[in-house]
Amino acid sequence: MTVITKDTIGKMEDCVRGSLSGTMTFPDVLNSLKSIGVERYHADYSRQEITYYLANGQSHVVSSPHPEHATAQEFSAEDVAAAVCESQRGEHSYLDFVRKTMEAGCVGYFVQLDGRRVQYFGRKGEIHTETFPT
Repeated sequence: MTVITKDTIGKMEDCVRGSLSGTMTFPDVLNSLKSIGVERYHADYSRQEITYYLANGQSHVVSSPHPEHATAQEFSAEDVAAAVCESQRGEHSYLDFVRKTMEAGCVGYFVQLDGRRVQYFGRKGEIHTETFPT
């Protein structure tokens, strides 16, 4: 059974730093998190933090400071999908992704590692789901 240790927390923090600095790609993050037993995680734009969940119910929160951006009132699944596609093509940084998805009305997202999907959430409960590319 995987438990949260100092090493596990260190890898979680490395993933946040690597994403924010552009030194880790989304696939790099996924591989690192899977290696330490993370089942899913929630990026909360409003609180600027990411909560990581293990299969045994343990969780850990890591601060994810990014520049302040206004979150649009209306959610645009099309604009979120466009930002995801740009990321998959390597056309912008994670910080650009955060800004663009906030401009699209996104307040955060859940990544399901085993389910290979991400759910993006709007202010009014809107949800847009993307599956990981093969």
